[in-house]
Amino acid sequence: MKKAVSVLMLSLIMVVVAACGSGNGNSNAGASPSASPSASASASASPSASPSDSAAPAEVTITHASGETTVKTNPTKVVVFDMGILDTLDKLGVEVAGVPQNNLPAYLSKYEDAKYANVGGLTEPDFEKIAEIQPDLIIISGRQASSYEEFVKIAPTLNLTLDTAKYRESVISNMTAIGQVFNKSDEVSAELAALDAKVKEIHEKVTAEGKKALIILHNEGSISAYGSGSRFGLIHDVFGFAQADENIEVSTHGQKVTFEYVAEKNPDYLFVVDRSAVVASEGGEVSPAKESIENDLVKGTNAYKDGHIVYLDPNYWYLSGGGLVSVGAMIDEVSAAIG
Repeated sequence: MKKAVSVLMLSLIMVVVAACGSGNGNSNAGASPSASPSASASASASPSASPSDSAAPAEVTITHASGETTVKTNPTKVVVFDMGILDTLDKLGVEVAGVPQNNLPAYLSKYEDAKYANVGGLTEPDFEKIAEIQPDLIIISGRQASSYEEFVKIAPTLNLTLDTAKYRESVISNMTAIGQVFNKSDEVSAELAALDAKVKEIHEKVTAEGKKALIILHNEGSISAYGSGSRFGLIHDVFGFAQADENIEVSTHGQKVTFEYVAEKNPDYLFVVDRSAVVASEGGEVSPAKESIENDLVKGTNAYKDGHIVYLDPNYWYLSGGGLVSVGAMIDEVSAAIG
């Protein structure tokens, strides 16, 4: 098993290096059910470009979840709605012009500064403000996908929705596309290789233990379960945890479950993402997840008895995800939990 995983890891790194180091590469940006599961990116330079210019083409064409878009490389006015892409650009030292300040995770609070235009919320973009910026590029993801046609009226738009059914591959292709657009391919390649090394280490630990996990989203006392292929499915699909329940329905909002269900499935690890911690309730109060989760029913599980109830940071897991910073933090959190 370990040998197979190692071969897969090496293969993915080679794909990334090849894609990032050339003018052409793959960009599986993740897709809605109607979108193609595969995507590609290609770059073209002016016929009069010198050999050095050819290494940094004037334009790059990205096939993404909403179609195919040609954009100028190194755009100067960029509006970003996806938090994983935003944390990636921040890590790469790429400045942006506008962000949805209504929904910023705590680790990206620097973008609350007035120097960045507030372009609305994740599900309610301020198109008038975006038009005022006159951006060279807009980057969106799943929460804004239904408004794609409105965005393209303003500027070239990339829909880099993360394909959670192919989490690792989708992260690689999204990051490869970012590297090509902003001429940061070498930096992206190095960052992905570092993440891949972390994934290999955690996968070896997890599979050696052979423990079963259950992932739940807590929201003001209610819980939903998520399994393989879901928005939090990398815990199973990438890190290697077996599923406490192999029949969880894959949906954006998870499968509604009860604490009796958690007790019945008796996971060895219970991973909790507390939505309430980052999204205020209608009454303006936030329900404490630990008080709700660690009830008499859950206290009977192996996860509770072994001290393996893990409260994941919702800033990374709920508001963000899929970025160089967020994925690294997500790996670190789970790695720390298994020792």
